[in-house]
Amino acid sequence: MKDVPRDEVRVASTTTVLALAHTRRRSPWVSYLLRRGLYFLISLFVLVTLAFLLVQLIPGDPARASAGEMASPEIVEARRTELGLDLPMIVQYFRFWAGLFTGQLGDSFISRTPVIDIIATRAPATLELALAAVAIVLIVAIPLGLAFGALTRGDRRPFTQTAFTGVTAVLAVIPEFLAGIILVYLFAVNMQLLPVAGRSDFASYILPVVALAIGPTAALTRIVRAETFTVLEQDYVRTARAKRMSAARLYGRHVLPNLLTSTLTISGLLLGGMIAGTVLVENIFAWPGLGGTIVSSIQGKDYPLVQAIIIFYGAVVLLINLVVDILLILLDPRTALDKS
Repeated sequence: MKDVPRDEVRVASTTTVLALAHTRRRSPWVSYLLRRGLYFLISLFVLVTLAFLLVQLIPGDPARASAGEMASPEIVEARRTELGLDLPMIVQYFRFWAGLFTGQLGDSFISRTPVIDIIATRAPATLELALAAVAIVLIVAIPLGLAFGALTRGDRRPFTQTAFTGVTAVLAVIPEFLAGIILVYLFAVNMQLLPVAGRSDFASYILPVVALAIGPTAALTRIVRAETFTVLEQDYVRTARAKRMSAARLYGRHVLPNLLTSTLTISGLLLGGMIAGTVLVENIFAWPGLGGTIVSSIQGKDYPLVQAIIIFYGAVVLLINLVVDILLILLDPRTALDKS
């Protein structure tokens, strides 16, 4: 065997190292995650900027709202100086960002309590309600849509298909507040089976969670059923059927995993809407979360609290979308390749 010159070995090694480094730099997964992280930061920046401009654009004087309607002009001006509202807008903007990083978002005009303390106290109730509704939507919609997709594929069982389409179409368009009112009348006022308002035991969660989950569950069920039809037409499913694979194994091993990627994409949009829907539901059921707080703060012109709650809701929605995108990569790495 001939000896290879050392110069050629060094050149080959250098070429290999450079090729590996080039491959790592162009990794589609890393590029995709970095790009999604950048989009998240840009969206967060826009959100915070819009929340800051809210005080500047809403009619009314924040200093007057803070000092009180009966306060003298001297007291109002002193309050304006105390809040820093007499400074140039650009200075206020940078101070607003500094407050976000340090957790100093100011005090509520109404309760004189630090805004961050109000968020910390009220946010858990809102997140509990939203997460419980999300769990119900995913647990019910995915298997239900898969089951009806299997039952009505190929235009089978036309009566079942018509009934499913009609019922889910009606439920999907019912607003959260209307669903809440109907549920309160039926199960709290008429039958007196469940509490009408408040957050105490397990029973108090049932009506607000169901009111929040009805519409998204119906919408997602329809989407899962439609995606089931698409998956069942794929060649690998036909091959599995030709091999006489059992229905449980066919749907559990081949159909369901391929449904999750498209379902999660739509779920991210639905879940973001559900977070916003908690505002109406919380007011109907007197739920001690941020929904009732933001309504009262808008009515009372409590601008620092309004800003903080808007940022909280927006950040949660952005975070949900980011998590969904990461889950899509874990379930189907081709997502990163397709978008690279």
